[in-house]
Amino acid sequence: PGEPGGEAAFARRIDPAREPGLSPEQRQLMAQVESAQRYRALQRRLRGRNTLLALGIGTVVVGIYGYTFYSVSQERFLDELEQEAEAARARA
Repeated sequence: PGEPGGEAAFARRIDPAREPGLSPEQRQLMAQVESAQRYRALQRRLRGRNTLLALGIGTVVVGIYGYTFYSVSQERFLDELEQEAEAARARA
């Protein structure tokens, strides 16, 4: 408040390369801090993507597993083979 443009002093963005009062060490520290912030933001974004990917893969795996059990329970080919074998034994 009170500054032209309506920006507070603490929220004003500065360009470290153009700021006259900064030493080279301060500029280097600011660059390191900005790099660390970008890295953390990237990690947060990737963590969310990885979580969604893991949930998607898990859903597919559970679906395949469930479908396999369902389809195997529907198959009666072993029962039919046993009946044919018993009929063959009875004929022999």
